[in-house]
Amino acid sequence: MKDSRQDRLKLALRENLKRRKSQARGREDVASEPAQGSLEDGSLEDGSRDDAGGNGPGR
Repeated sequence: MKDSRQDRLKLALRENLKRRKSQARGREDVASEPAQGSLEDGSLEDGSRDDAGGNGPGR
């Protein structure tokens, strides 16, 4: 009886590890892609950043 319980736990741990590794790989893929709408220097393409005076566009 204990052997079957240990086998189930071992299998569950293995499946959990596979799932966590898969999730980690998915997060790495997302982190390596640049965000849409941003330039390499991190600025926004649409020019909506605040100017040096702290006033946004249209204010």
